[in-house]
Amino acid sequence: MKKLLLIGLLALAGTIGASAAQGEKSIGAQFGYASKHSMVGLGLNFQYEFVNNVRIEPEFIYYFESDHINVFNVNLNLHYLIRTSSRFALYPLAGFSYARVTPDGFDGVNRFGANVGVGAEYTISNHCAFYTEQRFQILKDMNQSVTCLGFKYKF
Repeated sequence: MKKLLLIGLLALAGTIGASAAQGEKSIGAQFGYASKHSMVGLGLNFQYEFVNNVRIEPEFIYYFESDHINVFNVNLNLHYLIRTSSRFALYPLAGFSYARVTPDGFDGVNRFGANVGVGAEYTISNHCAFYTEQRFQILKDMNQSVTCLGFKYKF
């Protein structure tokens, strides 16, 4: 009985892995909210699944001025996809972050740090998906929570 259960679990894992799309690429647009200065931003990203269930994502977010502060953020994140169905996936994320903060009338400051978080993705069709992410950015003097909602096109 234990062997049969183990074989069944392995077959299920193989089926989930077979639905993975190694080599899949996508480009996305997103709205973001950063908690440090209550800033709203727009972002672009590119995703590439270089190994089944593992993808890399360079991302750029520009935050609109708030309290006389301008910020843009560049991230490089790694996602590990946990596909719960053919249309839905959850993923933890981790990566590197760079932020350029420029208060009005002052020289800007550069901050390097890390991202840790979680995301969810819902596939609408073979080429389109919605996603949401919640991450914590660890930056010197600027730790913050970032929430993103986006849409991506797969090719």
